[in-house]
Amino acid sequence: MPDDVIDMGSEPQLPVEDIAPLLAALVSDRERVQSISLSCGTVWIKRHGNKGRRAAIALQTALARLFRLPFMRPSPAETGEGMVARDLRRMTRFADSNIPTASILYASGSAIVMSDVAPTVQDRLWHLRTGNPAAHDDLLVFCCAELGRLHALGLCHGRPFPRDMFEKDRRIGYIDFEEEPEVVMPLATAQARDLWLFFLQLSDRAIERSQVQDRAYSAWAATAPPAAIAELRAMTRFLARFLWLARLIGRIHMGRDLRQFILATSYLATIHQG
Repeated sequence: MPDDVIDMGSEPQLPVEDIAPLLAALVSDRERVQSISLSCGTVWIKRHGNKGRRAAIALQTALARLFRLPFMRPSPAETGEGMVARDLRRMTRFADSNIPTASILYASGSAIVMSDVAPTVQDRLWHLRTGNPAAHDDLLVFCCAELGRLHALGLCHGRPFPRDMFEKDRRIGYIDFEEEPEVVMPLATAQARDLWLFFLQLSDRAIERSQVQDRAYSAWAATAPPAAIAELRAMTRFLARFLWLARLIGRIHMGRDLRQFILATSYLATIHQG
């Protein structure tokens, strides 16, 4: 091993000169997500705390059980150390399936250090929206196609938002694995929920909305497992029952979350009619 490199266990190696500033940042700053510049480039520190969400998770679990709705089940509550273990476990699973994700540089206690994957899909969409609207919409469609390929491999993300996605070698990669829905619901249900969650973002962001929705759904369905498509049909049929209420509330105040729910759910429910 070269003298100027330190081996941090099974993780990738860091130059010796980067160890001191990295350790100083780990112990001196308590921001949940923090970037630092090292000689090897930018790295990200992600800290997991004990969020105190157990009451909310218990309520959501009870509602899912009461209404027999698996897709509403939350991922199990974890300590900070448990959340790091979840992140590492899921990142390894994705990497083993040749799905791009960040490199793990160091992990200890409730913190994890990862390589930089910038720009995210969200960053690219922001820049393309005014400069190249067609490419903007094409990227949304491409993300859906890649989500279908991910699902075909027997995986799911849990929260596939543009800020948690990036492009590498003409593939979509994923970060921030804080959800693990496949442990509390059938995999097909978790995959259907993935598509619905991404459509919340897509339906609000798309410039040519109806065209992009059609193209994106077709791109996902071309490779998605039939069981996931069937689960999406059942899920959106149920959610569509609340569209009247959402639209009524929207007459008083149309917030972004409500708008996304209406646009995505009404489209997905309509294509699954019959």
